[in-house]
Amino acid sequence: MSILEKLKTRRKPTYKMPPGGTDAHCHVFGPGAVFPYAPNRRYTPEDAPKEHLRALHDHLGIDRAVIVQASCHGIDNAAMLDCIASDPKRYRGVAIVNDGFTDKDFDTLGAGGVRGVRFNFVKHLGGAPDMAVFNRVMDRIKGRGWHVVLHVDAPDIVPLSDMIRKLPVPFVIDHMGRVPGKDGVDQPPLKALLELHKLDGAWVKVCGSERISMPPYAEAIPIARRIVDNRPDRVLWGTDFPHPNATHEADEADLVDLVPKIAPDSALQRKLLVDNPAVLYGF
Repeated sequence: MSILEKLKTRRKPTYKMPPGGTDAHCHVFGPGAVFPYAPNRRYTPEDAPKEHLRALHDHLGIDRAVIVQASCHGIDNAAMLDCIASDPKRYRGVAIVNDGFTDKDFDTLGAGGVRGVRFNFVKHLGGAPDMAVFNRVMDRIKGRGWHVVLHVDAPDIVPLSDMIRKLPVPFVIDHMGRVPGKDGVDQPPLKALLELHKLDGAWVKVCGSERISMPPYAEAIPIARRIVDNRPDRVLWGTDFPHPNATHEADEADLVDLVPKIAPDSALQRKLLVDNPAVLYGF
C-alpha cells in the first residue's frame, strides 16, 4: 500500500507545526522506472517518489524539507534534484558524491539546491567509506559553504571522534548517532556525541526515534532532550520518511507528536524546526 493510500486512513498529528516547519531528513525513492536504483545497492526500497513526499508533508503540516540522498540511489542524485526542482523554495538537498565529481558537477548540484554531501559509515550499508576518497571530497567542498552529513553507528562514535574533530567543514550527525534508546542517557556513545556537538560547526539531528526505540518511542525522548538541551541552536529534526530498512512501520504523525516532548517550549520548537534549518540550508 502506497503512502497516498495510507494517508486516507492515518490520523493527523496533534502537534501543529509552526510556519516554516522543516523536515530536515527525508528521502525520495524512484520511481525506479524513471530514476533507477544503483546496481550495487544494499537494499531495494519501495518507490516513494516526490508526489508521495509532498502528500505526506501536506498531511503533517510541514512547509519545508531537506531531501537526503539515500544509498540505494548511489551517486546518481537525479531523483533528489528532480524533487527540489519541483518546488525550489520548499526543498533543499544533501547529495552522495565521490571524488570523480568535477567542479562543474558540484556547481550543478549547488544550483539545484544541494547544500551538503553525505557519507555512510554504518555497517549494514557497507561500513566506512574509502577515507582517501572521503578526504578528497572534503577538500573539494570546503570552499563552497557546504557541510558533510555523517551516518554512523553508535559503537563507532568514539573511534571516529578524532577524525570528526579534524574535519575542515561543518558536520551533521544523523539520527542521534543511532545510540540505543534502551541504554539511556549515560551510555558512552551519547556522551561522546554530546562532546562532538559542542564543536564549532557541529549539528545533530534528533530524528530516528523509530530507529533507536519502539513505539511510543519513550526511550528515545530522554536522549533527544539531552541533545536539544546540549546545544539548542545546532539541532535539526526530521521524519526519515520513508524509513528505509526499518524494524517496524512508523506513523509519521507519532514522530511529529514527539516534538513538544523533546523541545518543550515554543522558542525551542521554533529553533529546532524553523530557525536552525534556515541557517544551515538557506531557506
